[in-house]
Amino acid sequence: MYNSSLNLNLYKIFYDVAQYGSVSTASKNLMISQPAISRSIKKLEEDLNVTLFYRTLNGMVLTEKGKELLGYVEDACNSLRIGERTMMETNNLIKGKLSIGVPSHVASFYLFDKIKKFHKDYPNIEISIISRCTAELVKLLENHEIDFVIDTSPICGNEKELHIEELINCNHCFVTLSDDTCNVSCLKDLEDLPLILPVMRSSHRKRLHEVALENNVTFKNVLSIETSEMIEESVLQGNGIGYILEDVVKSEIDKGILKKLPIKESLPFVTLNLVYIDKYLMSAPKEFIDKYLR
Repeated sequence: MYNSSLNLNLYKIFYDVAQYGSVSTASKNLMISQPAISRSIKKLEEDLNVTLFYRTLNGMVLTEKGKELLGYVEDACNSLRIGERTMMETNNLIKGKLSIGVPSHVASFYLFDKIKKFHKDYPNIEISIISRCTAELVKLLENHEIDFVIDTSPICGNEKELHIEELINCNHCFVTLSDDTCNVSCLKDLEDLPLILPVMRSSHRKRLHEVALENNVTFKNVLSIETSEMIEESVLQGNGIGYILEDVVKSEIDKGILKKLPIKESLPFVTLNLVYIDKYLMSAPKEFIDKYLR
């Protein structure tokens, strides 16, 4: 039964102060005076008979009880977001929203053509594409701020909540400028050549390192770069031989701008996954998944 004495405004103010760690910032966001914010926090603490924040020179810091309450309030806010979208969207997709989390290099070779087709079929659906690291995308998904994630393995999160579905396997390759005359046929031939590889902490680099060790190969001349886009651009600038997903540079290979090196060893592949929470999928993301991804 609904508790008529429950003051939802107090929880909204608590939520904003907890998110920003600042009374002044929450005041600007909510357009409520700072003294009113402070009185609301004090009232909530008195009602619950707990201390929710430590007041410090650097702002408001949640106590353990405050952190515990924030978890419940976040769940409530997420449920309200889902409820709001459910009310606003229509099953015939005349209106609605679609929010996708995907790394930029995956979007470039796998997603954009599908977005184009979907937008043509459903021009009134508002589409958002968010690009972050895998962990951040999964967090946004769990907070119901995006509808689903498309990303490579591994995917870590709430295993009981997340549904992970394999889409395609993507192969890695070594590429160089098409006019580069280097004779390379195996990993051993790459030992002393200038290489452009993903950073060591990435799963792509770690798996390549394992394959190299299995073949008694040590790469000695390496430039480590964070993103696939920068690896590709560095190769195009003539800085060396790049290790990258073949789908990312397929267009450049087909046009003869880049040359794929014929490495005899089997290079690691990655699995592209669709990640979602089934019970929270709205009409638009369901349609996109069923019609354009599967």
